[in-house]
Amino acid sequence: MSLTYYLDKGASLGRDAPCLTLGDATLSYGDVQDLSHSVARALRRSGVLPGDKVGILSANDPTAFSCVFGIARAGAVWCPINPRNGAAENRELLGLFDCTALIFQSSYAPLVKEIAGDLPALTVLVCLDSDVGDAPSFERWLAEAAEDPFEAPGPVGDVVALVGTGGTTGRPKGVMLTDRNIETMSAITLMSYPFEGRPVYLALAPLTHAAGVLCFPVMALGGRVVVMAKPDLGEFLVLAERHRVTHTFLPPTLIYMLLGHEGLDAADLSALQCFWYGAAPMSAARLEEAITRIGPVMAQLFGQSEAPMMVSTMAPRDHLNADGSVARDRLSSAGRPAPLVTVAIMGEGGALLPSGERGEIVVRSSLVMAGYYKNPEATAEVSARGWHHTGDIGYLDDQGFLFIVDRAKDMVITGGFNVYSAEVEQALMAHEAVRDCAVVGLPDEKWGERVTAVVQLQPGVCVSTEELTAFVKARIGSVKAPKQVEFRPDLPRSTVGKVLKTDVRRDLLGR
Repeated sequence: MSLTYYLDKGASLGRDAPCLTLGDATLSYGDVQDLSHSVARALRRSGVLPGDKVGILSANDPTAFSCVFGIARAGAVWCPINPRNGAAENRELLGLFDCTALIFQSSYAPLVKEIAGDLPALTVLVCLDSDVGDAPSFERWLAEAAEDPFEAPGPVGDVVALVGTGGTTGRPKGVMLTDRNIETMSAITLMSYPFEGRPVYLALAPLTHAAGVLCFPVMALGGRVVVMAKPDLGEFLVLAERHRVTHTFLPPTLIYMLLGHEGLDAADLSALQCFWYGAAPMSAARLEEAITRIGPVMAQLFGQSEAPMMVSTMAPRDHLNADGSVARDRLSSAGRPAPLVTVAIMGEGGALLPSGERGEIVVRSSLVMAGYYKNPEATAEVSARGWHHTGDIGYLDDQGFLFIVDRAKDMVITGGFNVYSAEVEQALMAHEAVRDCAVVGLPDEKWGERVTAVVQLQPGVCVSTEELTAFVKARIGSVKAPKQVEFRPDLPRSTVGKVLKTDVRRDLLGR
């Protein structure tokens, strides 16, 4: 099922209905549908064939996102390129993906000029908002192909998107997502979370990542996607109120900032049905605060690029007990394995472990990718023993809730004990002075590794190392409490807001 299905289904519910909104401008479903046909026609005229790879390099923008459906209609493969990446990483991704065409905004023209010379396969360049060098403007490019006959191609394979893994733990890999992967993700979304009436989805996070994939099930219902070109939490609150937003997604870092925003408590968020959070672990203490102040609408999702978004889900109702009180014992979980997904815990020898025992989280589902592009060795490694290996350590409790205790690579072995950094981070985040933190292991002559915390405090707040250490000891014991605490005004983050522990560790070792 092509990505065009989601757009065409929404259009079948009313071509005049609003589809993509940015500021005061709105594209209807009919507008986006017509534009997708024009893009497909222009791609064909430019020599892009079914199965070819087409990149989009743009900030959040309705026209750029409309091109996703034109790429799909032409039978090509969408390659989302994050504009926040550095030039070297985007050069590597475009080369890895074998991209033959790139559609970009003029603000990224210097970056394109810097990298295009090293990419001989990249023969088609189109600028969304002006003529730039040899790249025609989007308007002129479409006009040149306006009268060309076009017939949508038949299926040439089921890969609809190539997504970079980000490269935070080594060289990036290309995740091959199929139409079935996206269909499974969309079905799980619609099965697991509340949707009443036509949804209005507010997209602040990059459309190149989770925020973009969540548009597909929203569009299948004929919903509106309100796009934010850049992150601005004050504007986020204004738009949520103005458009009566029903669904949105933010990573935990931005939710923490939202909780500290002076306009939150005065904003009318009563239309919200589902406020998704994910992409990184969230503090249970901050989550409870969000439920109290924003409403009982918080909704977790856990997935990976390789198994998009929905390995496990926790709907708003699962955050509460039967009497309406907050279910504190579940707030540290990642919810239950999603419908259409089988989750197990695997020991080092490959045996599946019973409830309560910790091991690697492994997955079976049509949600799981087709493999890594042109990397059979990595594909075989990640799919060993017939399961997709997530690289996360966790356990399932007796109620079927999944708890992620750490990334395997982030576990600290100190004095012969295994300490999971995520557990220490949760304890630190429960302190009212802490906005965010990262815990790593550093070499130590006595302990082998010492638990080390780097802490970002709330604005205008002070707290001592001794107070934080004692606070953690009281919650999880002295073995797990940090033996070193450092304070920083901010933490190094990836382009999607994840804390980069490799950079944290490098900073600490370089002092």
